[in-house]
Amino acid sequence: MDPMLILMAGLAFVAVAGVGLVVASAGANSAKTAKRVQALSQKTRGTRNIAAARAPSADAGQRRKQIQRTLQEQEKKRRAAAFDATTKLRQAGLNTDAKVFWLISAALGVVVATLALVLHLSLPVALMMGFVAGAGVPLWLIGAMAKKRRAKFALAFADAVDIIVRGLRSGLPLHDCLKVIGKECPEPLSGEFRRLVESLSMGQTLDQGLEKMHDRMPAPELRFFAIVLNIQQKTGGNLGEALGNLSAVLRGRRMMREKIKALSSEAVSSAGVIACLPPGVGTLLSFVNPHYLAPMFSDPRGHMMLGAGAVIMTTGILVMRKMINFKF
Repeated sequence: MDPMLILMAGLAFVAVAGVGLVVASAGANSAKTAKRVQALSQKTRGTRNIAAARAPSADAGQRRKQIQRTLQEQEKKRRAAAFDATTKLRQAGLNTDAKVFWLISAALGVVVATLALVLHLSLPVALMMGFVAGAGVPLWLIGAMAKKRRAKFALAFADAVDIIVRGLRSGLPLHDCLKVIGKECPEPLSGEFRRLVESLSMGQTLDQGLEKMHDRMPAPELRFFAIVLNIQQKTGGNLGEALGNLSAVLRGRRMMREKIKALSSEAVSSAGVIACLPPGVGTLLSFVNPHYLAPMFSDPRGHMMLGAGAVIMTTGILVMRKMINFKF
């Protein structure tokens, strides 16, 4: 056999084998490359999915922190306003100046102290009665007026939110819905919303108007309403749906408040009877036997006992009030 032919056949075999190996390695490399690309794409997709899943939670966390900061700031303002006569008068719906209020309170305290001295009470007791009548009673009265006004506001606020929801769904802008509330709703809700519309017409932003409105009417329902509008302005979304959910929450809150009042009515009545029992018994004894309690008002030791009894009774009443006062 010709050696040259054998050599050519071997070279041809080697060439064919080399081409086959190159093709096979290329196919393997392409398969590996495809697998790597697929793995990378899956990893990238998974990373995107994780990021997309974390984005709503991050947004929810930011919203929660923002709500907490807003609530803390408003709680600080509420505590500071508890000792401000001007704020209390504004919350009670009175246009009286704070200086005039304090002058009237001082005059009332002087009159009560003078009457106590005329009735031959000791000077410390007269001063204490004058202080209570001049500083305590007027602040308590305007506080009670402000509380009653807030209760009326909260009672009709859910209906006002429903008016806004229906107006937004029918195509009205928010400003026109606020005008409708100022015309159709009862006082004090209509008056506060009229002031809000006037402030918006003067160029104030909605946040500023609601903040001033909350200073005049520190109701939790209004605070929730302001938070919903603030979040919707910053993050977007369906305002009508958000306010509809708020209306449902406010109505459920009112139902829970009425249920708690019904369940705690027995404790409230018991506390009232216990608080009224000592002064009531003393008054009856003074009518049945006027000389029995006379030393309490004429002897200095009786004055000390009356003062100690007043302090103890006041402490007991405050403790019972704290026990039966449920915050909603």
